[in-house]
Amino acid sequence: MTSPAAFTQAHISYAAVVPMLVIFGAAMVGVLVEAFLPRAQRYWAQVGVTFVGIVAAFLTLVLISRDNRGITAADAVVVDGPALLLQGTILVISFFAVMLMAERFDTPAADAFTQSGASVPGSPMETNAVKLGATTTEVFPLALFSIGGMMLFVAAGDLLVMFIALEVLSLPLYILTGLARRRRLLSQEASLKYFLLGAFSSAFFLFGSALVYGATGSIKFGEIANAVGTVPGRDDIMIPGVFLIAVGLLFKVGAVPFHTWTPDVYQGAPSPVSGFMATTVKVAGFGAMLRLFYVALEGLRWNWQPIVAIVAVLTMVVGAVFAVTQTDMKRLLAYSSISHAGFLLVGVVALNKTGLSGTMFYLVAYSFTTLAAFGMIPLVRSAGSEATHLSQWAGLGKTSPVLAATFSFLLLGFAGIPLTSGFTAKFALFSGAVGHGSTWLVVIAMLMSAVTAFVYIRIIVLMYFSDPTGDTHVLMPSALTGIAVTVGALATLVLGVAPAPLLNLAQHSALFLR
Repeated sequence: MTSPAAFTQAHISYAAVVPMLVIFGAAMVGVLVEAFLPRAQRYWAQVGVTFVGIVAAFLTLVLISRDNRGITAADAVVVDGPALLLQGTILVISFFAVMLMAERFDTPAADAFTQSGASVPGSPMETNAVKLGATTTEVFPLALFSIGGMMLFVAAGDLLVMFIALEVLSLPLYILTGLARRRRLLSQEASLKYFLLGAFSSAFFLFGSALVYGATGSIKFGEIANAVGTVPGRDDIMIPGVFLIAVGLLFKVGAVPFHTWTPDVYQGAPSPVSGFMATTVKVAGFGAMLRLFYVALEGLRWNWQPIVAIVAVLTMVVGAVFAVTQTDMKRLLAYSSISHAGFLLVGVVALNKTGLSGTMFYLVAYSFTTLAAFGMIPLVRSAGSEATHLSQWAGLGKTSPVLAATFSFLLLGFAGIPLTSGFTAKFALFSGAVGHGSTWLVVIAMLMSAVTAFVYIRIIVLMYFSDPTGDTHVLMPSALTGIAVTVGALATLVLGVAPAPLLNLAQHSALFLR
């Protein structure tokens, strides 16, 4: 009788993972605040805990984790250049996204969120909650848990940790999607769709991970990479497993044909949550995808590169073409997000250092522009609700020139006009694809960029060359929204005029530890 193998305790470099620990710790403090603090004091307490947690995590990332990068926790967590850059991006964008979530305007609670998420829309229970001045302050710890999951997602070193991180970042978003103050039924419907489709995508990811483990005998990326090509007769298990894992990741970034949830969820969710998902979730999703394909599955590139290239083409075409037909601003930005996901997949296909650095630069630039755009949508109101129909934005260049000018500049950034971050980002991203020999992909991407440019310019024309509707007005934001939108617009300008510092940082960070 053989004796059982001795248990070996995994060594964890706490200096490397301390930013994630800070975020999860702040989230737990937020839960305690929600449980024990009086209702009247929760809002400012939660906002303070959230901001302090994000800032502390960013400082520890810059001051501690940067000098302690490595593979830790029994190869389950990898803190390297791409992980640090993407984690820093997630924290910075989340800081400004929380500002948008905390916007109150003239209400006692955060303006975007309902005061009774568990009640039926229009029911006496919801009416009573409004009369009592209830506040949905649990959105802040939920956002922190999601941020922590995203940070772990981009640093995952094996499939199990990646799956856990996927669930940790997703579950709070399912709840946040259904907490809109207005259009409650639409918000709850979006939440249900997101939850059901997200559950299916997670199942695909888990089943694919099981197949990859069956083919290689490991879930660790380094061991999977070593096993590829050395274990004969397992391709009939390995290849389907890779594609099933890819389904879960492609769903998270909104790529075709796994994109159908995106316009419905972006439209139904509170606008700050839509901006949060369109930015940080994309950063996390592509960060995980890059690590999986570049580290674990590089040896299978001849199998997955053609498929990802086809998905990239479909995503660019569908996002651009369907954006032309949209009449709702949030759905239009959702299809814009889909088209940008297609552009980013071009960088994934490149499979070289230039493609990796270009993709990371694109994620940073796109996130600032998108968050500012979603931050401006709640400012335009009609009959007490967000005016998201395009016709309601007519004439804003005359009635609110500052908002119209800022939004127009952000749209030009989306279109990739020179002197904006969009132009620099596309140039950096497509350079990697051209170097890889995928010039045909870049040609299609440029054609689809022209199509989306028509969509954005049409909105600018609508704002400046149409008469105001008369029932639309623009709210005066507080410092929170003002700072978030201003920083997003300035980043769009600075990264277009002087992109060298961030480009150099992305190039120096474009090296995965294996």
